[in-house]
Amino acid sequence: MSILKRLFGKKEKDVPVVKERNVFTIEVGDIVAYDLEDYEVVSKLTYNDHGFEWLAYQLESPGRTVWLSAEMDDQVYLGIYENAKLKLSEPIPEEIEYEGTRYYLDESGKASVKGDGRGKNVNGISCRYFDYEDEEEEKFLSVEIWGSEIEVSSGYEINEYEIKIIASK
Repeated sequence: MSILKRLFGKKEKDVPVVKERNVFTIEVGDIVAYDLEDYEVVSKLTYNDHGFEWLAYQLESPGRTVWLSAEMDDQVYLGIYENAKLKLSEPIPEEIEYEGTRYYLDESGKASVKGDGRGKNVNGISCRYFDYEDEEEEKFLSVEIWGSEIEVSSGYEINEYEIKIIASK
């Protein structure tokens, strides 16, 4: 080994190992590229309903905040969701009309939640959820009840190839 290599060469232990990510291993701080925009992952929520788990990542860019949902149920299901300006109260209905589309209740339940990043404030809390879809199964509504607060998001399915994940560490 030359003197220059010993002085200026990087040692193997100094070279960072780049972790490969997929939609189920995204971490807070990673970057997700979608629809010609880069988003930072600022929150990660892991939902668990009697052993069935799914994930929601809060993605933030300078001008937009969206949620990326990831679920494995016979195949990978991904969706992009944004807050919906829809006020609901209990009891939650079987059908909802929103922005000219009628949505039908697909499934509901109660999930315990583990939160990371900005979502750490809901760590250990349970929420009730109601998932809706339109007749064509192309548009979706997600209703979550956190204590007395009801949150509604509207979304649509995407394919895994539409996003690129860049690990932060």
